[in-house]
Amino acid sequence: MSRPVRVAILGATGAVGKAMIETLLRRKFPFTTLKLLASARSAGQVVDVLGVPYTVEEATPESFAGIDVALFSAGGDISLRFANEAVARGALVIDNTSAFRMDKNVPLIVPEVNAEAFSAHQGIIANPNCSTIQMVVALAPLHRRYRIKRIVVSTYQAASGAGERAIEELRETSRAILEGREPEPTLMPVAKLANHYPLAFNVIPQIDVFEDNGFTKEEMKMVRETHKILGDSSIAVTPTAVRVPVVYGHSEAVYIETELPFDIDDIRALLRAADGITLQDDPAQQHYPQPYFSAGHFDVFVGRIRRDLYAENGLNLWVVSDNILKGAAYNAVQIAELWLRQEGITA
Repeated sequence: MSRPVRVAILGATGAVGKAMIETLLRRKFPFTTLKLLASARSAGQVVDVLGVPYTVEEATPESFAGIDVALFSAGGDISLRFANEAVARGALVIDNTSAFRMDKNVPLIVPEVNAEAFSAHQGIIANPNCSTIQMVVALAPLHRRYRIKRIVVSTYQAASGAGERAIEELRETSRAILEGREPEPTLMPVAKLANHYPLAFNVIPQIDVFEDNGFTKEEMKMVRETHKILGDSSIAVTPTAVRVPVVYGHSEAVYIETELPFDIDDIRALLRAADGITLQDDPAQQHYPQPYFSAGHFDVFVGRIRRDLYAENGLNLWVVSDNILKGAAYNAVQIAELWLRQEGITA
C-alpha cells in the first residue's frame, strides 16, 4: 500500500537531527512531507534535502497537526513539553531523549532485540541510550542462547555523544595543546558543573552527574535500560562510562558470565548470523572493530572474542558502533520502519 507519510523532526539542526534526515534518505523512507522543527534560536535556518530547501520552523504544539511520525531529539525538557501534544494530534513520537525511557507505559526499543514491544505503544516510543543500544545488539543473541547473568562493561565514548559543541571543543583544545597554548574547556565532563577538563589528549571517567551510589547517570542508564530491553532485571550490570578523544564511534569492553556453558565457535556463529552485527574477529590479521572505521555505518561491530582465563562461563568482547547513527538516528528510523510495516506502507 502507498499513501502520504508525513514526518516531523524536532531538533533538526542538531547533530542527531541532521543524521535523522540523512538516515531517512539513505533508508529511502517514503515520506511525502518533511517538517523540520527546532527552537526559536534555530528557526529560519534553511536545510537542503535532495536539492529542496526546507526552512526550519519554531516548534509549537500545532506543528504536529497532520504528522504521522515525529522524531524527537531536542532534549528531555522539550520532549516532555511536546510529546503528548504531538500524540494528541495523531503523531507517533519516537523520542531520542531519556524523558520517557523508564516510563512503564512507553516501550524502549532496539529493533534487532525487542521489535515485538512496538505493539504496546500508546503513542510514544523511546529510543535507548547510545551506549546501551550497541551493547544489547551484541548481547541479545547470546542471552537468548546461554542466558547472561552478569555484565561488566567499560565504555570509551566519543565527543559527539555530548553534541556538536563538544566536537568543536575537542578540536579547539587539541589545537591549543599542539600549539603550546593552555586549553580552555567549558563542557567536560558536565557543562553545568564548575570544574572542566580538556578532552584532547585525555580520558575523563565521568559522563553526566554522579548518583548517590557512586555511579553516574550515564552508567545507571545502561543498567536500567538493559534490564527493560532484555526483559530481565536479574542480570547484574556493572558499567564504567568514560569519555575519550574520539569524534564519532563509541567503543565498549564487555565481559559477560552466562548461566549455561558456551562454545566459542557457536558464539561467533550467533554473532555472524545476527541482524545488525558485523563480526570483525581475526586478531592474527589485526582485524577488530575500531571507532574510526565505524563512523557512517549502521551496524554494530563485534570482535576480540575470547573466553575468560578464569571464569568457566566468562566471555570477553569488544563492541563498537557509530553513536550518532545506530546509537541514535538510525535506531529511531528503524523504529519508524516498524510503523511502516504495521501500516502496510511500502516505499
